[in-house]
Amino acid sequence: MIDLNVSVRADADSPEYVFRLVARDGHPADGTTVPDPEAALAAVEQFGEAIFFPVPGPPKLCTQQYGGPQVAVVTGSIDGRSVNSVFSRTDGCEIARWNALAPLLGGAAA
Repeated sequence: MIDLNVSVRADADSPEYVFRLVARDGHPADGTTVPDPEAALAAVEQFGEAIFFPVPGPPKLCTQQYGGPQVAVVTGSIDGRSVNSVFSRTDGCEIARWNALAPLLGGAAA
């Protein structure tokens, strides 16, 4: 079961948008409010393990590019595992994480 709450801000002075993804047996369930539930679930199923529960390893080299002030906080659970992750667009690695889960964060994948 997946039950994720997403809080997104375009910048510090912008209103907060809140979405929820609830999924059971591989399908969006009642209570889901993300704009495209099927795409959000597909993104979580494809990238969630690596993004939400990364395996420790050597430091990553990230391009020093700025993608914007957007910030998203994802909390909840995936198959009983607690999720509490922050997404931003502060460098190439963070932009890639954001793009991978764009449907969950309320937008289209880049």
